[in-house]
Amino acid sequence: MQLVRRDDLPGLAVVALAVLVAFGLGPFVGVSPLVVGVVLGAIIANTGLLTARLRPGISFASKRLLRAGIVLLGLRLSFEEMRDLGIGGVIAVVAVVLATFFGVQALARVMGLSSGLGLLVATGYSICGASAIAAMAPLSDADEEETAYAIGLVALCGSLSILLLPVLGHALGLDDQAFGTWVGAGVHDVGQVTATATAYSEAALVPATLVKLTRVILLAPMVFGVGLAARRRMQMRRASAHGEGAAVPDVHVPIVPLFVAGFLAAIALRATGWLSADALSTAKDVEQLLLTAGMFGLGAGIDLGRLHRLGGRPLVLGLASWVLVGGAALVAAVAIT
Repeated sequence: MQLVRRDDLPGLAVVALAVLVAFGLGPFVGVSPLVVGVVLGAIIANTGLLTARLRPGISFASKRLLRAGIVLLGLRLSFEEMRDLGIGGVIAVVAVVLATFFGVQALARVMGLSSGLGLLVATGYSICGASAIAAMAPLSDADEEETAYAIGLVALCGSLSILLLPVLGHALGLDDQAFGTWVGAGVHDVGQVTATATAYSEAALVPATLVKLTRVILLAPMVFGVGLAARRRMQMRRASAHGEGAAVPDVHVPIVPLFVAGFLAAIALRATGWLSADALSTAKDVEQLLLTAGMFGLGAGIDLGRLHRLGGRPLVLGLASWVLVGGAALVAAVAIT
């Protein structure tokens, strides 16, 4: 299979230019190049510069390059750091996920919104944003517009997290470990977690990524559980009607996403001691380049027009859910650090 297609090249050229600009501007504006990358992506997406010819390459950056950077991030972690999360940390992360997943659906019911929209927003906020919404959508009753709403809300609140959580973290006097844990437990997409953590400090990125990927691993059992519940409801309807109903759609979700497996493999590779300090330093530089490229692609997916059109109760649900997951994550972060 061809890794990079010819159609990807124009967009990747723009991504490369954006990475250079981000690394050049970062020191002058006092923020991480990853954050600059998000802003540059949003600018190109909302000023008419993002043409159809550029989209394939920029999409490649937001997915494959971002995930490759996350894999390399594993080389910065050790098993000792993973053990620091501990059983209590894992329990806290699971508790935040469950509180968000069921709490957001309860909010949607109170607001009179559809169960399908509530399920998608709950999944996106509790696990890993747009990718989780896409995995859950076939099992929901949501239509295409509601699916787009859910993805738009993830983009909106993830962007708010990048801008506001570092400010709140400093105001609360959180150290790097506590802030990273908060972000990892409370921000939606992996890319948004990376950008928010690095906007605070480089040291916050390690716990943020570790906690976030713990949440990502929970996607498969959550989708499986919802599918199982849907099948049971279907069987009950069939039994009550004494007839056959429509089949529940099948959803194929890997037990562990490939990039998460790569991340864990990179941690194991570092544990062998085979890599020299120079090799680890080079890997860190490449990781930063890949993550900045991915952040630019992520920023290019922010459509301000769509977010403006969200309006009304779905927007209130998104903001209320953002406060819910952020509050639950903060409590968990303070408790385990």
